[in-house]
Amino acid sequence: MPETDQAPLLELHGVDAGYGAVQVLRSVDLVVQPGEVVALLGTNGAGKSTILKVVSGLMHPWAGTVSFGGEDISRWQPEQTVRAGITQVPGGRGLLPNLTVLENLQMGAHSIRRDRARTKRSIARVCDVFPRLGERRKQLAGTLSGGEAQMLALGRAFVLEPKLMMIDELSLGLAPTIVQGLVDVLHDMNEAGMALLLVEQHANLALSVTDHAYFLEKGQIRFDGRSQELLERDDLLRSVFLAGATVGA
Repeated sequence: MPETDQAPLLELHGVDAGYGAVQVLRSVDLVVQPGEVVALLGTNGAGKSTILKVVSGLMHPWAGTVSFGGEDISRWQPEQTVRAGITQVPGGRGLLPNLTVLENLQMGAHSIRRDRARTKRSIARVCDVFPRLGERRKQLAGTLSGGEAQMLALGRAFVLEPKLMMIDELSLGLAPTIVQGLVDVLHDMNEAGMALLLVEQHANLALSVTDHAYFLEKGQIRFDGRSQELLERDDLLRSVFLAGATVGA
């Protein structure tokens, strides 16, 4: 649960960003409190993934500020944001298909030069959370099922012991029963203190497991409030196929 008496963990204030000469984000304000679970919804092309890139350091804002733990990270590089405690599970999962499950997990920790003993402990925890990954640790990542690949993507992020995990399309291409299992794991991670920012195409799923929600349209925030309040905004949600999600409804 969010610790609202503390300063925001993540804060975007007046953020503009885009690609080349094309502006995508327009004066975006967004806050994630410590331990909070936040949904970021919107139409296709609204700029949701761009927000994740700006936070993770893959893009820099044209204007405005991005702060994490009270520190301005607007111009940080991805390695710096990861070291600070931000990690992203990208859409498409971002695995290295020709490496084994274990090697993929090790690569995540290697990216921030973590010592071997700590990496080993973190990987052991991941295998406790996802026993199937432990069973398949010598299997090539490219041969995993869709559900197993998403477990590995989450596991790679979890190895980094983040304060904030950003997940782009958790449920994409997965059966509802598999998604529910992943949601249960995320709930446990959140109970342990990790904040989550979920970009999700299934509005019912996202709004049922989050505390706070934002709705983005054409690069601008159209809604900022409690997730249950957004469920009542048919004028916004009809465009993101509210009825398409059944998990957690």
